[in-house]
Parts: sequence; C-alpha cells; structure tokens
Amino acid sequence: MDAFSIRRHLAAVMAKHLPPSSSTLRLLDLDGRSGDLLATLRSDLDSRHIPATEFGHHAPLPGAFDAIVALDIALSDTVLATALQSLRDGGRFIAIQSNGTVSQSHLRRLREHGYVRILIEPALDGLGLLIRGEKRHATADTLERIQSVASGDDDSLEISRFRGRYVHFLIQQRPNKPVWKLDPGERISWRAAAIKRDSSRALLAFSSLPKAVGFMQPSILAEIIHDINKVGKFSLSTVQKWEWDIILNPSSDLIHGETLSYIDIDPALAEAPDE
Repeated sequence: MDAFSIRRHLAAVMAKHLPPSSSTLRLLDLDGRSGDLLATLRSDLDSRHIPATEFGHHAPLPGAFDAIVALDIALSDTVLATALQSLRDGGRFIAIQSNGTVSQSHLRRLREHGYVRILIEPALDGLGLLIRGEKRHATADTLERIQSVASGDDDSLEISRFRGRYVHFLIQQRPNKPVWKLDPGERISWRAAAIKRDSSRALLAFSSLPKAVGFMQPSILAEIIHDINKVGKFSLSTVQKWEWDIILNPSSDLIHGETLSYIDIDPALAEAPDE
C-alpha cells in the first residue's frame, strides 16, 4: 500500500471518531495533514489548519473547535494543553501515529492534561495508533450537554436559506430492529413526524443530530411526541426535491397542542447516521 493510500485510510479512521456537532463541525487540523482527506468523507466540515510548532504560541480562542486532529504530529505537552483549551466542552482531540503502538503512557499523559473518555487503540489492523480524548463537559446533565452543542444553530430557520449539508428527521421505524436481525423477506419502513400546516402537512426537520435530540427528549417527557425510535439523516439536496413543506428547527411551542401525523419516506435515500 502506497503512502497516500495509508494516509487516506488513517483519515477514514479519524472521521469515525469526530464528535456530534451543529450543522457545521468546526475542525482544526494540525500541520494540515488530514483535513483535506476528511473533507472528502465529511462535507459538513469547517476546517482550518495551523502548524503544530506554532500551536502553543498562536492558540485559537478557547472553545473554538468541535474537534482537533493530528496525523503523525509529536504530542508535546504544549500541543496537548493547547488542544484541550481550544476545544469546546465535549470536543475531541483525535491523533493518529502511523508508527505508534498501544501504551499505557499515552493514557496517563492525556489524563494528566485533563482529558476524559480516553481511547487508545490500534488505528488499523496491524498499522498505527489512535489516541482520542475529550474535553470535560461543564455539566453532568446529558440534556444540557446536547442543548449546548445544538445551540450552534438557531431555531425556526428557513429551509430555502439553510446552508448546512444535512437535514435530520424524527422517524418511526418498523420493525424496530437492525438490518441484520430482519427475517427473510422482511423490509424496514420509515415514517417521519409532521404536523398540519394550513391545508397540508409539514415535516419536522432539524439542522443537526444534537438539534433533533435536544427537541425530541423534552417533547417525549411532555408526551407531545410518541413512538419515535430513530433520527434519519438526509442530504439537503435530497430534501429539496421533496413535495412536502419543511419546518426546520421548530420550537416545542410550535407543536404544543398539535396532533402529529407521519409521512412515509424512503430509508434508502438516507445518509449514514452520525455517531
């Protein structure tokens, strides 16, 4: 395998570890070694790069990034400390060393610098090392954490003016089980939540997974919505071809007192889900 192919495969591993974000994931690429490849895998990235040697001297604003990636970068104390400062709460530092090996020393160093949810494992089968750590959340409340990330996008957006890449919907999946558990001949169907709007129906849509979950959890507790078991992710270009009206990032007040209806949509049109 040539050097470019190895770098591409390692970037694909990084992509799987990127955190949930609002409609645009703010990414910092140290030395610019993987951001271009990540952009071919995730079109929702707002990516910039900075030389690793300058990172501690010209640090970004605190909390400026959802993720910081480092491919074959020396993880000095300065890099680790500055990365933690530059991440938002719950943001992830993701490093891959193509010649590294699993060692408890990496775990100890990240812990000493204040990272949590640390993962140290082989990057690829027999090749390289993945090092991942998160910045601690300011709250232990899961819903508050989700709402914090979701706040990156406004409520009540016009779908025609939305510049994100993906739109998320609240889905009733039947049967409610993974593909590998389906019986022979059994097929999955999806119905997306909607409300009446004038003489038609409008789908409830969200600019990101955190925005959808942040809306769904309190609405379920308030018994406003029922039987939702999935969030479906579709490209904006796909959604723009649909005949239905779209309500993007609705507030809970909008559906209070409304009776939800459901619209059949094709799961084959969906994108791969977020983490």
